[in-house]
Amino acid sequence: MKRLINHIVLFLSVLMMIYSCRHQVENATKVQQLPAIYPDYIGVTIPVDIAPLDFNFVGGEIDCMDVLVRGSKGGELHIQGDWADFDVDDWKQLTRQNMDGELVFTVCVAKDGQWTQYKDFKVYISKYPLTDYGLTYRRIAPGYEVGSPGIGIYQRDIHTFEETPILKVSAVYGHCINCHTANRTDPSLFTMQFRGEGGGTLVQKDGVQQWLNTKTDSTKAAGSYAYWHPSGKYCAYTVNSVHQNFHVGTKKRIEAYHKFSDLLLLDTRTNQLLLDSLLMTEDQEIFPAFSPDGNYLYYSSSKPCDLPLEYEKVKCSVCRIAFDENSGTFGTEVDTLINAGITGKSCTLVRPSYDGRWLMYTMSDHSNFPVFQDDADLWLMDLKTGETREMKVVNSPRTESYHNWSSDSHWFVFSSKRENGEYAQLYLASVDEKGHVTKPFLLPQRNPKKYYNEMFDSYNVPDFTKTPVQLDVHEVHRQVFEGNRIQTEIK
Repeated sequence: MKRLINHIVLFLSVLMMIYSCRHQVENATKVQQLPAIYPDYIGVTIPVDIAPLDFNFVGGEIDCMDVLVRGSKGGELHIQGDWADFDVDDWKQLTRQNMDGELVFTVCVAKDGQWTQYKDFKVYISKYPLTDYGLTYRRIAPGYEVGSPGIGIYQRDIHTFEETPILKVSAVYGHCINCHTANRTDPSLFTMQFRGEGGGTLVQKDGVQQWLNTKTDSTKAAGSYAYWHPSGKYCAYTVNSVHQNFHVGTKKRIEAYHKFSDLLLLDTRTNQLLLDSLLMTEDQEIFPAFSPDGNYLYYSSSKPCDLPLEYEKVKCSVCRIAFDENSGTFGTEVDTLINAGITGKSCTLVRPSYDGRWLMYTMSDHSNFPVFQDDADLWLMDLKTGETREMKVVNSPRTESYHNWSSDSHWFVFSSKRENGEYAQLYLASVDEKGHVTKPFLLPQRNPKKYYNEMFDSYNVPDFTKTPVQLDVHEVHRQVFEGNRIQTEIK
């Protein structure tokens, strides 16, 4: 019996070998054009150990695709199938072997018994590793309702294809979850805002959840859009109200705006709120971000106007104010780094790199809510020289926004609606010490055409995390529905 089993195993092995070799690339017609692939990974720069760049052929119906990948420093992969489906471990090994080198892709496709070989293309392996665990982001259908049960905060291991939910609205039904923020990619310090009846602000430090009511008699609303001080002692929040207006008879669909917007600081040790008159003016102060050394708070500010009638007059300057960590106080003057009165544009979502070199922000014609602005693009300021420039390599005719830095400041993630103007997807790119930016690449997925065609969610508020976020969902559910909140007090 054992001998029979061995013969069967041998026969099946031979049969599999015959099957795997039946699609030999023979007499291929060579053409001097690049293959039409999705996503467009041609000429991108990637980090070592990133999840495989699986791709589909989109240049018409085919019977089979053959892909050979050769490393400039050695090694190769050879696969064949309906799409380019690389083994995760083999792919990682090839990228490690070719760090600061390149991969050359040869793509052949078969149709009606005839092979076509396309012009080779390259993918470059950066000298900068991306050691962070992965990304966090909110997945939400691009609609306009509040509290949809499909909304969720997720995390993705960028070195594999594994995605796991951190928290979904279905676990806290009736609430909208948003503004999830870790401290400089460290998820041991984590905050999240819950909107709706019985909402509140979650502040989690080293796994211990605290549920706060950040609305007081001296503030107009609860905190939202958050950013941690690098010490973890403080967290800055925006206090505002978000409204939506819909256009009729124009190509533009929606305008989001804020009736008011102020900034405040939460002392996470005492649950006291630190208010400053310079950050609570009749102007709209929004989107705070601390400098890496914690000595400054960056933010955007727009002059008051009659909203929603004068929505096109909402144009934000980039501002900065000094901060003293020991006393928990702000400076007495506000520096304007980019003046909307001079540029005629609106600059929002300022994000300093963690090495203190760069300041990335979104520029659009107007608005302090750029995710709905088709002309929103990413810009970069050199904090050494004050020089600013458009990041033309990463921008598209559609919306670019919601960007954040990796822990080593050589990689960044952003959301873009470049594919269809409706669904925001995540792209990654790198920047070197001289500010050279590489062509962005779409977040890899297995069988990406199928995945993204069947994905009916937009990605927003992406950020890197060094390690996975640990959140006790059962404790979240209990706290949300018991409704017990620690009332913050004004210091």
